[in-house]
Amino acid sequence: MNKYKHKKIVAIGGGHGLGRMLAALKGFGNNATGIVTTTDDGGSTGRIRNCQGGIAWGDTRNCINQLITTPSIESIMFEYRFKGTGELDGHNLGNLMLTALDNLSVRPMEAIQLIRNMLKVEVNIVPMSEHPSDLKALANNGKWVHGETSVDEMEEDLQRLDLEPQVPATHEAIVAIEEADAIILGPGSFLTSIMPPLLLPEVGKAIFNNKKAKLLFIENLSPEYGPAGRMDIKQKLEWCERACQGRKIDVLIGETPHAIIEDQWHFFQADLASVNRDWRHDRTKLMRAIIAQFEQSES
Repeated sequence: MNKYKHKKIVAIGGGHGLGRMLAALKGFGNNATGIVTTTDDGGSTGRIRNCQGGIAWGDTRNCINQLITTPSIESIMFEYRFKGTGELDGHNLGNLMLTALDNLSVRPMEAIQLIRNMLKVEVNIVPMSEHPSDLKALANNGKWVHGETSVDEMEEDLQRLDLEPQVPATHEAIVAIEEADAIILGPGSFLTSIMPPLLLPEVGKAIFNNKKAKLLFIENLSPEYGPAGRMDIKQKLEWCERACQGRKIDVLIGETPHAIIEDQWHFFQADLASVNRDWRHDRTKLMRAIIAQFEQSES
């Protein structure tokens, strides 16, 4: 492992993108923390939230899945997805396990800790909030669109993104940001994975106040669709900075330079794509790109 494994790194996002990033940071052990979006309302997660309430567990489960080091009966159970024609069809057992712990009045952070211990996952996983909230967007035509799935499918461009209701950030998330040597946004769905945690005022404030940390933005390798796909990289960076109270993003990491960003942001060019699936980030290449940022700070 690299000589920077003592550095504290926070990655913010959700779904497959954050899971990939955390898998790349596995070598940092419990010095790495993932702050996970909890606003998903689609698939198994959405069905569970619709009938049981609570935060969305799907992105957290996805991140844990990508951090499992040694396959076991426990990990097979956690990843199991029901099939058939009944009500369980499509449900993931990991989602149901986390929901069951929630229903037993186990604090979401403690529920995640139990699962991490069972699956021998070292990297810290922290939900952005322990209180249920949904994403909503104000379209340019003045109409509000409610729910993460609906936001992704908007035909109108949006001018504003919010959480409803407003909820407090998880204490552990704020502490991790305050102590971080690097804070990573992305890769992942911009509006529905990266932005939701930044909509929590405490998160944006903590990022703004941490002057020692490098704030990094990792680009996606394949284009997005919907309103996020109609945003250019300059708009995305500006949205992030606005949510972080004007805190400047220090480095944009991607494969192809952008003329549109001109001299406003430092661009770090890196080969990030997986050899056999060029739409997916390679974990080793991601890790090297992050380590390079620490090396540059020392040079």
